[in-house]
Formats: sequence, structure tokens, C-alpha cells
Amino acid sequence: LEEFVGMKMFRRTRRGVALTAAGVRYSRAIRARLDEVERDTLALMSSGGAGGSIELAVVPTFATHWLIPRLGAFRLKNPAIAVNLHVHTRAFLFSQTGMDAAVHASAGGWPGTRADKLMDEEMTIVCSQSLWPHRSQPSARAVAKLPLIQMTTRPYAWREWFSAQGLEIEGDMVGDRMELFSMATQAAAHGLGVALLPRFFVERELESGELVVLIDKTFQSGLSYYLIHPEGDEIATTFQVFREWVLAQAQEYATRLSP
Repeated sequence: LEEFVGMKMFRRTRRGVALTAAGVRYSRAIRARLDEVERDTLALMSSGGAGGSIELAVVPTFATHWLIPRLGAFRLKNPAIAVNLHVHTRAFLFSQTGMDAAVHASAGGWPGTRADKLMDEEMTIVCSQSLWPHRSQPSARAVAKLPLIQMTTRPYAWREWFSAQGLEIEGDMVGDRMELFSMATQAAAHGLGVALLPRFFVERELESGELVVLIDKTFQSGLSYYLIHPEGDEIATTFQVFREWVLAQAQEYATRLSP
């Protein structure tokens, strides 16, 4: 501490010591490097010192409902590879985060990256059985008369869906607005309205009967899920193993959904 005081990193106060302006600048400069050291140390610990690890940035919805349920199969085949998940909902610079790759919902990759398409975001209309107890599927105009659950992150989803049916509906943006898909799912399951949600997100609720598909035909949101990694870098063997596996899983999922 005496050496740092001599370097004017700290100043003495009545209560002890405090950072000087120079000390604050120094702490900011080294914080990122210390974070990297901690992350690399934890990555080494998580892999047990063998195999390797992958630092993967993910959007939480996709990770929770599609990727994580399949990671057990990857672990069985590759027990020495740890897949560490970090939430990133926006594009970022790989050089500033230490991430090896990202799963991102967008119209494509971003500058300086390579993108492997996993799947399109297919939206399906769901509701509780109590809201639509009929055996027949409703028309698009009948759907418009039901309470519509709106999504903050997809504010024009219902307008785009009605437009795809050749309709202009007054009040297509009216309804309870939810910020998260999980909120919209629960709202629909409790009979508050009809929700337009990614198919992979509600598979468990559909299997359990909490939700039913109101109209069989899916709707493309215009977004797709991509596995993105830095362009120009030599692909590490560990990541290449994961990349081949997740692409195969996406292909299998698409085949299963195909009529």
C-alpha cells in the first residue's frame, strides 16, 4: 500500500485511504484485464484442466428453451468440453468480450464475423383451451376478435400477421403488452389472450396441454437464429466440435418440424 501511496494511487483520509483521480483511472484500465484473467481461470476450472471450454454468448430465450435441453447430449459425446453461457442480447465486438461465439437473433451476422444459420424464427398462435374450446380452427377475422397479447420486443407482430392474411385490422396493436416471451406464455396459459410466440418456446406447454395451437400455419418473423464467430480467426478444434454438433441439431429440428 505504501508503494501505491507513493505512486499517488491512494490518498489518506480521516477514515483510512481512498483512490485518487490517478487511482480511479488505473483501476478502470486494469479492470477489464482482471476480468479476463478471472474468466480464463474459471474456464480452466470448469473443464477440469482437460479438453477445453467455449465461451458462448446467447439470447436467453433461445438458450433456455432450445439449446440447454440439448446440451446434455453434447456433454455425453464430449465430456471434456465445457460450454459456458453468457447473456448478450445485442451485437458486440468479440475482441472486447472474450467470447468465442454467439447465438444471436437477427437478419444475419454483423461486420467482422461469420454466421451459420441455425433456424428461422417461426411464430405460432397459441392460447389456452378455455379461450377457444371449439374443435375447428378460427378464421383470421375471428382471431382479431379475441384479446391479443402484445410483445414489447415485437410491437408490430400482430399487424404483420394480419397483413400476411390480407387483412387490415383496427386495434391490431391493442392488448396487454408483455416484455418477455415467458410473460406472454403465462398470460396465454391463464386465458388472458392469444399470443404469437416462437414455436420452440412453447413446445413444453403444448405437450402438457397448457396451451393449444390456434392456427396450424406458422408465421416467419423475419428474424433468424445464427451461430456467429469472429471472421478470419482459425477455428479452434473445441469450437469446431461444438459448431458441427449444433448445426446438426438445428437440421434435425427443422426436419422434425417439416410436414
